[in-house]
Amino acid sequence: MGDVHQGLIIVNTGPGKGKTTAAMGTALRAVGNGMKVLMLQFLKGSWHYGELDAVKAFGDNFVMKQMGRGFVKVGGAETDPEDVRMVEAAWQEAREAIMSGKWDLVVLDEINYAITYGMLDPAKVVETLKHKPAGVHVILTGRNAHPTIIELADTVTEMKQVKHAYEKGVMAQRGIEY
Repeated sequence: MGDVHQGLIIVNTGPGKGKTTAAMGTALRAVGNGMKVLMLQFLKGSWHYGELDAVKAFGDNFVMKQMGRGFVKVGGAETDPEDVRMVEAAWQEAREAIMSGKWDLVVLDEINYAITYGMLDPAKVVETLKHKPAGVHVILTGRNAHPTIIELADTVTEMKQVKHAYEKGVMAQRGIEY
């Protein structure tokens, strides 16, 4: 197999666990192959995730930034304007990072939620992805990926939940879920 370098658009979506974890695995593989990785977490921000500490070992080769305040729009609640502002700022940074060519892989963690919640226009995302530098890979995570993004993507994986420990009353555990 030849060493082909074509920037891919990858989507990890679906109701099952593992979308961010899969993106992190790809990011670690990329760093291990000498690539520079930026991971922007669109809605995460209120919890301390173990991966934040783990990526520090890679220095400037793997940068992870939490761009939100944490869980948003739980149930039927209205979206807080501050969360919308933070998503818009995160998108601006993501767009600039993708277009800069400084990063080999840009992970847009939880961006699909931001789009689903009406906090980010999918057309803006699609337009940027269509015009990204040829060698830049982009991974988009979160449930309910927008159809226009799925259509544009090179690889789409849908995580399907068969069963989850939460259904038996086991709460999220440090080191496994965060």
